[in-house]
Amino acid sequence: MKVLVTDPIADAGLDRFREAGHEVETAYDVEGDALLAAVEDADAMVVRSGTEVTAEVFAAAPNLQIVGRAGIGVDNIDIEAATEHGVIVANAPQGNVRAAAEHSVAMAFATARSIPQAHNRLRDGEWAKGDFLGTELNEKTLGVVGFGRVGQEVARRLDALGMDLVTYDPYISEERAERFGAELVDSLDDCLEQADFITIHTPLTDETENMIGEEEIAQLEGGYVVNCARGGIIDEPALAEAVEDGLLKGAAIDVFADEPVDPDNPLLDVDDVVVTPHLGASTEAAQEHVATSTADQIIAAFNGEPVINALNAPSMDESAFPAVEPYLDLADTAGTIAVQLFDGHVSDVEVTYAGDIADHDTEIVTATALKGVFERAVETQVNAVNAERIAEERGIDVTESKTSSAEDFQSLITVTVSDGEESISVSGTQFAGNDARIVRIDGYRVDAVPHGHMLVARNEDVPGVIGFIGTVLGEADVNIAGMFNGRETIGGEALTVYNLDDPVPEETVERLLDDERVIDITQIQLNGQ
Repeated sequence: MKVLVTDPIADAGLDRFREAGHEVETAYDVEGDALLAAVEDADAMVVRSGTEVTAEVFAAAPNLQIVGRAGIGVDNIDIEAATEHGVIVANAPQGNVRAAAEHSVAMAFATARSIPQAHNRLRDGEWAKGDFLGTELNEKTLGVVGFGRVGQEVARRLDALGMDLVTYDPYISEERAERFGAELVDSLDDCLEQADFITIHTPLTDETENMIGEEEIAQLEGGYVVNCARGGIIDEPALAEAVEDGLLKGAAIDVFADEPVDPDNPLLDVDDVVVTPHLGASTEAAQEHVATSTADQIIAAFNGEPVINALNAPSMDESAFPAVEPYLDLADTAGTIAVQLFDGHVSDVEVTYAGDIADHDTEIVTATALKGVFERAVETQVNAVNAERIAEERGIDVTESKTSSAEDFQSLITVTVSDGEESISVSGTQFAGNDARIVRIDGYRVDAVPHGHMLVARNEDVPGVIGFIGTVLGEADVNIAGMFNGRETIGGEALTVYNLDDPVPEETVERLLDDERVIDITQIQLNGQ
């Protein structure tokens, strides 16, 4: 597989790819048509914040399976477009958590004690001891806006230094905040009104862009602002003006709306604003960690394993994956068979889990079953990333149900497709090891190996029909590798599954259907056949 790396990462990450046998191409600082050309034959991309991965990039990369962000923020990646093209987007949220938290704490001290300003004055030959009267963090209130991994680590450190903590985050529980000694407040206004310092730890989204503007800054009168998260969350001109006018005592900013920062950015001209060039994750340990974490996730995607930090695809803990892994291909196959047997417009898909498999997280298995259903029906690449999106776009209802009882099987997966009135179900199981079998089709008990070319025949349960079908296939030089027969009642209707070495010519299918004892014939193509 080819991995295109468009922003510099630690060598340890590049080495991971090469050790796994993958080709690595580095193309730093490419953009526009050059980026589109570079990604054309890539199976994966590794980016940081410097590369804009747009819808045009995904459209230009038919082989692309995954984009790995070596870091946390993914506002430079069009996740909607990635999902539409079936491309996984994964980040490395743990790798630089400690580094980002420590930089935030350092920036809080830097602005509270005017450390850079005093340094510069002394370097210029001034002993300006009387010009700097700092603020102690002890017994002050820290407002943490965004209480994710980094926000929690900052809270943990500054709580230990004697600060009181309040946090605003609509996506965490009160119990979670209390675990870190923080009071969860209901609104951003409440957080700002109580805080002496605020530190920002939210992603940049439509919801958070310019979230802290002139009115919000005014509520922090006499306080300090620290932002080591993402640029664009704070109104930069309003912040610069507030510090310049003395409404705020200071600010410390590591990230900017436009990077590299414009030399005319007003924050650069205010003495009491400390600025650094997006250094939050810039430690040797953090860079190595995010590089190897990103590489490991891309390699997992190549191997068909779960991508732990996938942002737009089902994921699961590595320790849980072995229990469901054998059922992924089975779910895909059951969906493929069901939709090829169904003669109608699919409006509903149900995936049912019975037995031991029902005790596990099956989100990724359901997504894989949907892949099987849709793979031959749409022009774009279909996989577990975008299968649910395709169902939604087509107005197809997807349901998942579980039961502890699996009759004669340890575990059973059933995929049912329906048009609201008629339906067909295909059930499969795993015997010892990886021995996958289709064991029920539309209520008929069978024992079919799901591989290659299959022919499913519905016929009257009368003597001679199976012999007739075998003779016709033989005369067409189609070899039968296996045959599995099920019936409702003696003399009623029967269903037979044939595993074949080759596809059946259309004229042979027509010859079979000319016999009045044969009710229906369907060819099933599996495993890319």
